[in-house]
Amino acid sequence: MVRSLTASMGIVSITQTHLYLVPRYPSSISSNLYASSLTLSTKASIHQSTQPYVHSKSLETGMGSSSQLVPFPLLMNESYTACTIPWRFPPDDPRILTATELSWINLLHKTIPTYKKHAESDTSVPDAANKAEKFAQRFARILEDFKKDPGSQGGPLDILLLCRLREQVLRELGFRDIFKKIKDVENANAIALFENVVRLNDAIEDEGERLENLVRGIFAGNIFDLGATQLVEVFSRDGVSFSTTCQNLVPRPWVIDDLETFKINWSRKSWKKVIIFVDNSGADIILGILPFARELLRRGSQVILAANDLPSINDVTYSELIEIISKLKDEDGSLMGVSTSNLLIANSGNDLPVIDLKGVSQELADLANDADFVVLEGMGRGIETNLYAQFKCDSLKIAMVKHLEVAEFLGSRLYDCVIKYDEV
Repeated sequence: MVRSLTASMGIVSITQTHLYLVPRYPSSISSNLYASSLTLSTKASIHQSTQPYVHSKSLETGMGSSSQLVPFPLLMNESYTACTIPWRFPPDDPRILTATELSWINLLHKTIPTYKKHAESDTSVPDAANKAEKFAQRFARILEDFKKDPGSQGGPLDILLLCRLREQVLRELGFRDIFKKIKDVENANAIALFENVVRLNDAIEDEGERLENLVRGIFAGNIFDLGATQLVEVFSRDGVSFSTTCQNLVPRPWVIDDLETFKINWSRKSWKKVIIFVDNSGADIILGILPFARELLRRGSQVILAANDLPSINDVTYSELIEIISKLKDEDGSLMGVSTSNLLIANSGNDLPVIDLKGVSQELADLANDADFVVLEGMGRGIETNLYAQFKCDSLKIAMVKHLEVAEFLGSRLYDCVIKYDEV
């Protein structure tokens, strides 16, 4: 059964007809991608089609997932853990906080003002200002308790637990989607630019160059993240166009740079079914992932976009993604001339900005059984929890490094890029 629900997404800003997306980097950071500035009238018409294009169970109303969570069937082995950065080692005293644990607790603490600000303006919640203050106090207290006793919540301290506790506090206070307003605005902005981004990509005749163009677009779209405090601060005062973002990616070689290997396999392989775990709303999904997915469709692949069940930061949800694609399709039910008959939208069962693949929806597990390519996009899914995850099929982890803690672990620059391709 297909159910198209109301959208709410995004994370970018348009001034006049220019999409403003990322902080200005030093002039020494350069890498050419688009030759022309990406502009498009915000009055561009968006055609909506009522033809079916997704295969997915309907979402139940309320906060819970409508399906039981099961292990992702393409994981290579049972020893998988959703943890890339080791926070502690066996010799560490369980009663004493490690330096890594402290740095991540402090990182989550820095996000509290941003969350509080958006919670205060959530008009869907009665007495939002007081409840936002309660959220800030409660979550800060939880983090302080962890500093005193890392095992205070009864389980290993990791990014999954910290993110889950933050969401739990919000939901207990009645907040479901505190970033909805900004997502709505930024989705509309990115949708207005989709056609021009695709046309520029289609104009590249060389297959390898076109793929690199798509990859750079994914990085450019992925940079803005409301979970990255430094970026939130910069975006509040500055920005550059999407095309400039693509041009100003940190120069190659990137910290993990399998692009050339990926190009070779792209030219010689034809994946039948591709699962893409998507990340943020706005420019990320619309200007980064969807042009990439469209190219896979054009090559004959079936593409399953796996999106969150429930809202978390500015991540795109299953219901939002259905609405976005309905707005991007033309009157023939296509994405800029490419049929969407093989494009499926799946509820991943996840409700965090990171993901533990030991628990996905039964629906996604069923769809993934015969997939031959898995893509994990975004820092939370592709780096922080699954960079070293091994699969029974080819896989790609692609994301931008937006936390200093991640950069230090990888030995990379902030805003460095990761493209890790593993062939089976």
